[in-house]
This record gives sequence, structure tokens and C-alpha cells, in this order.
Amino acid sequence: MLPKTKQFNEGALKALQDEKIQENLLGLYGGFHKARIEASEATPNWEDLQARGRSIKEHTIEHLDYYLEMVERKVKEAGGKVFFAKDDEEASSYVVRLAKEKGVKIAIKSKSMVSEEMGLNHRLESEGIEPVETDLGEYIIQLAEETPFHIIAPAIHKSKEEVSELFSEKLDTPKLSEIPALTAEARTQLREKFIAAEMGITGANFIVAETGTVFLVSNEGNGRMCTSMPKIQVAITGMEKIVPSLEDMGIFLRLLIRSATGQRISSYVTAVTGPRREHEEDGPEEFHLVIVDNGRSRLLSDPDLRESLYCLRCGACLNACPVYRKVGGHAYGWVYPGPIGAIVSPVLTGLSDGKDLPFASSLCGACKEACPVKINIPRMLLYLRNQIAEGSKYPEHKSVSIWEKLIVRLWAFSVRTEFNFSIFSYLGRVSQTLILKSFMIRFIPGPIAGWSKYRVLPTLANVPFRKRLKGK
Repeated sequence: MLPKTKQFNEGALKALQDEKIQENLLGLYGGFHKARIEASEATPNWEDLQARGRSIKEHTIEHLDYYLEMVERKVKEAGGKVFFAKDDEEASSYVVRLAKEKGVKIAIKSKSMVSEEMGLNHRLESEGIEPVETDLGEYIIQLAEETPFHIIAPAIHKSKEEVSELFSEKLDTPKLSEIPALTAEARTQLREKFIAAEMGITGANFIVAETGTVFLVSNEGNGRMCTSMPKIQVAITGMEKIVPSLEDMGIFLRLLIRSATGQRISSYVTAVTGPRREHEEDGPEEFHLVIVDNGRSRLLSDPDLRESLYCLRCGACLNACPVYRKVGGHAYGWVYPGPIGAIVSPVLTGLSDGKDLPFASSLCGACKEACPVKINIPRMLLYLRNQIAEGSKYPEHKSVSIWEKLIVRLWAFSVRTEFNFSIFSYLGRVSQTLILKSFMIRFIPGPIAGWSKYRVLPTLANVPFRKRLKGK
């Protein structure tokens, strides 16, 4: 999908004015967020688990080249193939080329944020290959021709009435009023695709370096169907999803699942190591692992942003964030919304286009508090704000406008000395009479007009506080 990160302000305003979206977003805090808190409180030594998880991620990211080589070696030893893609174009081309070589007509997909990042569905469709999303939320989104709204709940912004209308329009079903009936209809539709598909495409919640094993976490069983039924499985993942050992999985499964949905364990945890062996009853005949960079090396090379690669994609920071809970996922304009998306998306898609995203935060710290590996998101947001204003690490970023530079320098000069401050305060008191209305400032002209667009400002006092204090 083409990033629309530069349209954040317009998307946020649209979401704020949509009563249905606002109503549907209300369930996040009392649903996923509350469940996460209850699950973490019920888990012995939760903070110790967080510290251990963070330590493992930090170690792995610091030695990522070593573990990437180990993954490649172990997958090949298990009979699979590994492809390293530098960007979304290379990754998509590999999957499409493989599908065409094998005569694939239908490819079933489990939830994969990286495949969304690649725009893989559109590439497959352009080559005459039918991609079918099998996660219920993703299936709904695909029928609606939209992008995911949330990392773990892609269709959370849609009501059951909207889904019923969508099924009626796209699948020619009768109007269904209850959720069990809607899910049963989706299951009926997808069952035929599971049987007919020649290729299964999945993401990867984790890749275990010591065995080359891909782990998938789901509640619907579609991930297991995508890995066991088609002859060819392609797992697509970002290079940061590696953990060193199987022993580490006990920590990360608890951290991920309890932070994402509040469950002790998800309904399905699927582990795939290469293609099917002779003694195994099911599994793919071919296994391909596509490891994608697509800008992640930029995060890796920046010590101030490297921490963002620790992310488990649990969505906990979204559920805790007061900004996300009002504007939703589509406003962010790309695959990764919310606090972590406000860091990752601008760097991966271009800081100039995504320059509004790091400012889409109150810096309250709820995201850091909710994160299972304690990623310091507020610190990185402040760092990106600094880069946008005056940084030099991202040369593609256009510098701030001449008006903005002039205003900041003028403000700095006005507060540099007591004399300067007194003069500018006097000028402010004189000039405010031109825009004063009912003893409040309701409109500021010129390049800082945005300050009064949503605010009514009090006037400057005729007698400064310091003079009044001296007079007593």
C-alpha cells in the first residue's frame, strides 16, 4: 500500500467526526487494555519476565547479523529455503515469482503485517493469483477493500451491522444479525479456499535461531491451516523477529499473548520447522522463509531508535494510548499505527511525509507502561521531534519552513534577557487590542493561526505580574 502518513491530520479529524468509529473505539480500554492489566497482575514475577524479555531482545538486536546467519543455516538444514529481501519490491517479487513457477492460482494468507507493508495482495492479484485472507478480521478488511485498523484486531472499527451489510454485498448472503452467524458464514466461505489453495502465506510472530522454527500465535486456527494444507508455505517476516532459543519462547509467548489479548495462552501456537518430513502426516512440501529489511536497517543503525526493533507487535501501546483511542488506525496512514507506529512508520516511509506522527502523542507514558518489553516510546518520539525540527541524520527530511524558523528564533530572542522580555510583552499587549474580542483572543493571524483554530486564549495582563508583586 502507498503510505498516506502525510495525511495524518486530515485522517484524525475524519475519525473524530465519525460517531461509529468513536463508539467502536470505546471498547479498547475496557477490553484489551483491562484484560492485559488483569493478566499481568495474575502472572507471578511479571516485571521479571519483562526485564528478561527486554534483555533477550536487546542482545539479539545487538548481534542480529550472527542470528540471521544462524537462522539461514538452520532453515536450510531442515530442508527449507531462505531469501533476504532488502525492500518490499524484492520480497513481493520473490513470492510472486515462486507462485507463478508453481502454477499457483489461490494463495491463502494468515495475518501478516509485513505482507501488508509489501502490498503483497495487490501484486498477487495483478499476476492473476487470488490471495485470500483467512483471519476473520483481515477477511472482513479484504472484502471492504480497506487496510487494518489495529495490529491484532484489524476490523475493530466495524460493527456487526456493517459486517452484515458487507457480507450481503460481497458474498450475496442474507442479512445476518448475530456474530455467530456471521463467523459461521465466513467459515463456510473460507473452507473451500483452504481446500483449493496451492500456497499458504503466513507471517511469523517469532523465529527461533537455534532451530530455524517459525512460531505463529492465533485464536482461530487459520494459521495452522495455512501451514499444514497447501503444498507450499511462505513465511514472511521482518528481520527483527528472531529470538535465540526455544527456551526463550516460554518467556515471549507469555509476554506477547497476555499483553495482546489478556489470555494466559492463545488457542493455537503453531511451530513450523522446514517442510514436512516423511513420517509427518501433514505440512508443506516446500518451505520458504522471506526475511525483510525494508528500512529496518535504518532503525538498527540509529542507536536512538534501535529500541523500536524490540517490539513484539502485541498492540498494548495502542490500547493504552489516549490519542490512538480517539483517532484509530487509519489516521496514521500506514501499516503500523499508534505510539510504536509513530516511530516506525516515519522512518520506514520517509520522515518528511510522516513528520506529524511523532507529534501525535501527549507523552503521557502510558505506552511505555503497557509495553511488555518496556520500550521507551516517549523518549524516541521526542528524539524524532528534535530530528524534524533541527536534526541532520535523515537527509531526505525537508527542513522546517522559513516562517517556523523565524518564529522560533524570534521567541528565543524575546526571552533571552529581562529587557527583551519586557519589550516584547509590551508589544504583545499593544497588538492584542487589534484581535481582542470579549476579553479573549479568538483568532491569531499569520503563520501561527493554528494556535487559535481550536483554542480560545486569555489576553496578556495590562500590568505584568512582577510589577504587581513589587507594588505590594
